Amino acid sequence: MSQVIESVDVNVPISTAYQQWTRFESFPQFMDGVEAVSRIDDRRTHWVITMGSVQREFDAEITEQRTDERIAWRSTGGDTSHAGMVTFQSLGDHLTRVTVQLTWQPSGLAERAGHLLGMDGHQVRDDTARFKTFVERLSDEAEAEASQLGEESVVEQA
Repeated sequence: MSQVIESVDVNVPISTAYQQWTRFESFPQFMDGVEAVSRIDDRRTHWVITMGSVQREFDAEITEQRTDERIAWRSTGGDTSHAGMVTFQSLGDHLTRVTVQLTWQPSGLAERAGHLLGMDGHQVRDDTARFKTFVERLSDEAEAEASQLGEESVVEQA
């Protein structure tokens, strides 16, 4: 089994980080190799990923979910075997530590070689860095929009 743990501090409140992470459909916007994620129901998702020239599909089941604290899952079907957990720790009003922990069984020569070369760790590190950029940009855009709406209502009242 392979395991990677990676943390990133994001400049958003814990609720913003958690809510964005649990919008699985947005994962292709910041996770390299994730082509699509769709919800099957409240506890299951369907994933389509590409690793190199290989496309894989699998389902994942949420095994634990605590709002603003953690979400854990495991794969339940398809041609990949993995489990993971993401935890959220408030470091202040607008600062959250997001820790991603993944465990999986590399299959095939390319995946085992990639693991030995540390490519899986680099992938998770890059994905968490892209999540930071993604969620902070969305937060900034939401704040700017709220500020603009506030200014418009002040103008309308005048």
